[in-house]
Formats: sequence, structure tokens, C-alpha cells
Amino acid sequence: MGTDAATDSADVSVTVMVVDDHPMWRDGVARDLDARGFRVVATADGVRSATTRARATSPQVIVMDMDLGDGTGAEGTASVLAVSPDSRVLVLSASAERDDVLGAVKAGATGYLVKSASIDDLVSAVQATSRGDAVFTPGLAGLVLGEYRRMAAAPAATEPPPVLTERETEVLRMVAKGLSAKQIGTRLGISHRTVENHVQATLRKLHLANRVELTRWALEQGLQ
Repeated sequence: MGTDAATDSADVSVTVMVVDDHPMWRDGVARDLDARGFRVVATADGVRSATTRARATSPQVIVMDMDLGDGTGAEGTASVLAVSPDSRVLVLSASAERDDVLGAVKAGATGYLVKSASIDDLVSAVQATSRGDAVFTPGLAGLVLGEYRRMAAAPAATEPPPVLTERETEVLRMVAKGLSAKQIGTRLGISHRTVENHVQATLRKLHLANRVELTRWALEQGLQ
């Protein structure tokens, strides 16, 4: 990645949320991005808090760590995109392990940087991610491309299952039992609209068309 864009102020229209369970690192990244002209609209320390704040702020870019206190970065990525589908996730992690990288991308991350990246690289990556460009630390792009080529050549049955959040799974179990959105909402203490949002997010992840197919899938998976 080039660093020319990092020498000037970033586009102030780009809103960012930083998710990391280490306060010093999280606050430092937020401060650096703010200093470069981004609008940091939220920070979070885990999957749950990130999901809540993504829903409230709908940031354009979410900078996501892979090791969170209450889950993984892949789970966090899937969860925030379920409530803020127009956001884009850029992973910033200490890990360059194959499983972490592929897990994040399969959950919906647009790019993946290791924490050894410079601030200039991070600024350029956030700007590129906001435009929808895929950005990877050198060496990781080839890994991801190779995996997708392997998946394209392999039978569909070998593909890993989609990552559902804890709440999506909870809602899905109740859908499989035939409960309505209103009944599910009453049991979980949430609105029926929120229930429907979870159902729609799950349908998208599973590439299913309606509740009938969703119920069949849940029963096949033993989610009763």
C-alpha cells in the first residue's frame, strides 16, 4: 500500500468504529485515526458492545481485532454486519494465522492488516476499505485468493458452515419451534422488529428465501 493519502487529512466524511479489548491499543488507534481526519464515532471492547454500537452509529468502517474478550473477531465481524450491513470491516490483528485470516474474510471482513502495520498503512487501508476495496497485509492476499480458488473447485458440501451470532442462533431455535416474531420478542425481551432483523440477517447468511427454508435448515442442524 502507498502512503501518499496518509500525508494529508483523511476524508472527514468517513466514520469509523474501533473494536479492541486492550484499552491502550484501542484508544491509541482511535486517537491516531481521529488525528488524521477520520470521524471516530464509537469504540468497543467486545462482540456484544461492538454490535450495540454498530447498530446505533452505522460506521462506514469498523476496525476489528481478532481476539476479543467475549468472542472472536470473526464472530464480531458477522455480528456487526448483521446489524449494520452497509458497514465494512477491516481487521487489525496481531495474528497472521491462516485460520484467523480466512475466518475473518468468510465472516464478511473486507480486509486484514497485522498490527505491525504503520499508521500510514492503516490510514490508507481505512480509506480504501471505505471505498469497498479489499486491503491485505502483503502475503495475505495470496492466501485468501488461493482459498477461494480451492473452495470454487471443491464440492459445496465441503464449505464451512456460516457463522451465526449467539442471538441469531437463539432466534433461529424459536423459529424452528414455530413461534411468531411477536412471541419470540416477548420471550427475549426485544421488539418483534428486532426479531425480524435477526431473521433477515440469518436468511442472508444461509442464502435461504423464507422462513420455511429457514425452519428446514434449523431442523437439519438439530436446532430445536
